[in-house]
Amino acid sequence: MTATPPAENLKEVESVAATAGDRFDEVFKHAVAARGFMPDEEGQALFLHARRCGADGPDGPWLEVGSYCGKSACYLGAAAEHDGRQLFALDHHRGSEENQPGWEYHESDLVDPAIGRIDTLPEFRRTIHAAGLEGTVVALVGDSVSVAAVWRTPLSLLFIDGGHGPEPAHGDYEGWVPHLAVGGLLLIHDVFPNPVDGGRPPFEIWSRAVNSGVFRQVDAVGSLRILRRTGEGI
Repeated sequence: MTATPPAENLKEVESVAATAGDRFDEVFKHAVAARGFMPDEEGQALFLHARRCGADGPDGPWLEVGSYCGKSACYLGAAAEHDGRQLFALDHHRGSEENQPGWEYHESDLVDPAIGRIDTLPEFRRTIHAAGLEGTVVALVGDSVSVAAVWRTPLSLLFIDGGHGPEPAHGDYEGWVPHLAVGGLLLIHDVFPNPVDGGRPPFEIWSRAVNSGVFRQVDAVGSLRILRRTGEGI
């Protein structure tokens, strides 16, 4: 496996845009403009691999863990809408550890003054509404592990970009990977082999996947890793 150069992904995005028309351009503009921490080239890769999954992957809905203000849900939603898939966007909307006051990625205007806690749900809903994706993207508000424990529908695509601490990251992996169908895609964001570049838990769960014997990595763009499930287990 070799990483796909961003320029090649951009060419493919432009090719899709040329055939999809104004609707594609509209959704992508909202994805680029939405608040969040995903670079454009990683968002493009997220969209392209989701499109391929929509065309060739197993039946079933898609699910992302960690939606924040809706940026990644727009990229995935654009692909889901094109291919008639449903995307479930799961987040407790209280912000990850790094979003809390005093941390690097805290945004004070996202704090609900009535309770003094972060609440990204209103911004997420505005983003999805503006992109015209309310019929494709379904918001799930709650704790990832709790929702995973009662989930029963096999997934065709799973994107993990939730809490980056050890407990939430490994909880997302252990809770949701068993629901991913064979042949489906597992995408993990913020995977940094060098600890100087970022936190370790996303790298740790990526390592679990590649060493499990039931996933094959198919691409890497920036900190985004894309793997295909080849067998049962985690």
